[in-house]
Amino acid sequence: MNALVATNRNFKLAARLLGLDSKLERSLLIPFREIKVECTIPKDDGSLASFVGFRVQHDNARGPMKGGIRYHPEVDPDEVNALAQLMTWKTAVANIPYGGAKGGIGCDPGELSVSELERLTRVFTQKIHDLIGIHTDVPAPDMGTGPQTMAWILDEYSKFHGYSPAVVTGKPIDLGGSLGRDAATGRGVLFATEALLNEHGKNISGQRFVIQGFGNVGSWAAQLIHESGGKIVAVSDISGAVMNSKGLDIPSLLNHVKEKRGVKGFHGGDPIDPTSILVEDCDILIPAALGGVINRENANDIKAKFIIEAANHPTDPDADEILSKKGVVILPDIYANSGGVTVSYFEWVQNIQGFLWDEEKVNNELRTYMTKGFKDVKEMCKTHNCDLRMGAFTLGVNRVARATVLRGWEA
Repeated sequence: MNALVATNRNFKLAARLLGLDSKLERSLLIPFREIKVECTIPKDDGSLASFVGFRVQHDNARGPMKGGIRYHPEVDPDEVNALAQLMTWKTAVANIPYGGAKGGIGCDPGELSVSELERLTRVFTQKIHDLIGIHTDVPAPDMGTGPQTMAWILDEYSKFHGYSPAVVTGKPIDLGGSLGRDAATGRGVLFATEALLNEHGKNISGQRFVIQGFGNVGSWAAQLIHESGGKIVAVSDISGAVMNSKGLDIPSLLNHVKEKRGVKGFHGGDPIDPTSILVEDCDILIPAALGGVINRENANDIKAKFIIEAANHPTDPDADEILSKKGVVILPDIYANSGGVTVSYFEWVQNIQGFLWDEEKVNNELRTYMTKGFKDVKEMCKTHNCDLRMGAFTLGVNRVARATVLRGWEA
């Protein structure tokens, strides 16, 4: 089931639980605006190359739209649409004053030189600069983009609008980025996991974790969980997978990954088939890679008691049903991985204030938001007698619906 169908299905279930008016429901689903632009750049060899850029601005009832920009060969309009909608609910669950958006350029960043990527980013920014803005739509990095991409967008945008550091988040620290932003999604995963385990009378120490994906989110989550006494027994990434039932030495693994650009060949564990990572024996499974990885094919074989969705949409609705029958507790993506967008909000706030917070303040504020977020989700679970995913969806959808009605959507 593709991401858009799944997200729409979750939204409709939430709308039914909330008893939303059918006209309001329809209005909430339709994106505010969809942008598609052609970006032609000269390549380093002098030839011209054309790419298609997208930005889906889903909803701005609660504030400026917010969401990442990805550079990926398969930037599919359907997926961008689903992810933009997901951002609307995610910012509402996190209770930060944003709506949702998502964008990207259909390109393979690995095939482009740094100067080609810079030209492409600047052309894309020129095409959308009048449709984004500090109080309109605030982009951020995503797959295939990073702080440098944000620096180029900021510079290009500022040529038209004057210096505006708050127009993008995930910037380099030297250009108004926030301390603690790099670790934010992974740290949020740690706080979310702590909140869930506390609810079940457990804590991180001594629990066995499996992490799929060892990019920014997976590696930070691994490091922070390891520091909190959790035992990480297996990790995988694009290069391969390693396992050690006594617990991997995470600091050594991080060094190995830095040198070798992947977990493959790490001597502190045994290589395993990366496709089997999700069904390895553990207490807590953290998918931190791509969407749709837990599906009806493998859901029956999952041994974890808890799944923390660090990736966007890793669990298919079919798998959701199978897992809930097995009594597996799933902490949904729209709550579990909202640490990144929460610290993006802190970055934006610091830029608007013109005042830099220290890292301790950033981390403490993040803990406060994540802990409160879990309480709010649990409240909705009690009210509507539903699982955590529906608790999070009803929480998010309800906040957006209330803002929409208050602002006068029928006028």
